[in-house]
Amino acid sequence: MTTEALPRVVYADDHRMVAEGIERLLAGTCELVAISQDGPGLLDLVRSEKPDLILSDVNMPGGSGLDVLKTLRAEGDRTPFVFLTMHAEPALAATAMRAGANGYVLKVSAGEELLTALRHVFAGSTYVTPSLGTHYLHADTLGMQELTPKQLEVLRLVGGGLRSKQIAERLGLSVRTVEAHKYTIMQILDVHSTLELVRRAEDLGLLF
Repeated sequence: MTTEALPRVVYADDHRMVAEGIERLLAGTCELVAISQDGPGLLDLVRSEKPDLILSDVNMPGGSGLDVLKTLRAEGDRTPFVFLTMHAEPALAATAMRAGANGYVLKVSAGEELLTALRHVFAGSTYVTPSLGTHYLHADTLGMQELTPKQLEVLRLVGGGLRSKQIAERLGLSVRTVEAHKYTIMQILDVHSTLELVRRAEDLGLLF
């Protein structure tokens, strides 16, 4: 990249109007070379376009932005990766940054803040929306670290589609103990059904 060239960015968001707005925002600052509306498409773009930065939503059809990030990092790809999302959950931001993200920006504060985040990332730093405040700094206690190893084991088996009786047999526990673990996990993650539990755990990266 020459000194005159703008950084090349690929962007993924399944809301076309949002993507068009971001394209206008980045004009003159970055070259938005391609836009995808799903996870697999983003992965293909990164591999083909070799961008200087990846900008992505978290939740998308066919695979989340977190899935794409983890795949790229597992492949050894260290392209700077910034999330632009509506999810103002400190634990999710912490999960994203642990997975190797370089930035986490909320859509509600996008605009000049997104440009600020990109400047930080291009300078070799990281950036998380300040409105997440100290909650982000302590977000590990809202997810991975607040669950015991046994609870995480139960959670991942629930995420794998196993019922309490099957989990009990797998782990050598009573069904009542499994149900107790499941209830505690649901309280910690603030959900009220198994479906919500699995979705929440996926968002927080606890099923990987």
